[in-house]
Amino acid sequence: MWQTLVHYSLHFLAPGIIALVFFHSQWKKAWLIMLATMLVDLDHLLATPIFQADRCSIGFHPLHGYWAMVIYFIGLFFKPTRIIAVGLLFHMFTDFVDCNWLRFFN
Repeated sequence: MWQTLVHYSLHFLAPGIIALVFFHSQWKKAWLIMLATMLVDLDHLLATPIFQADRCSIGFHPLHGYWAMVIYFIGLFFKPTRIIAVGLLFHMFTDFVDCNWLRFFN
């Protein structure tokens, strides 16, 4: 139960806080864009089975891979893609927390 609460709080509430702090003048737009970056999870549809509770997304799914994260990081340096990059990188951080939760608490 705690893992689910932490996971979804990091996916939904934390981007709102990040938007308020770092993109104050356009926080609603930034929050919506960061929520939209959850579409990166569509790469889960390529896996068999699509959902496996004990599988770590990081390094397994193509858009959760290390090369993808390098591209997301590069996006931080360009203003038009900065909010998207922040959303994608924070999504990867959230999934990383989830992976470590699986490793250390189960």
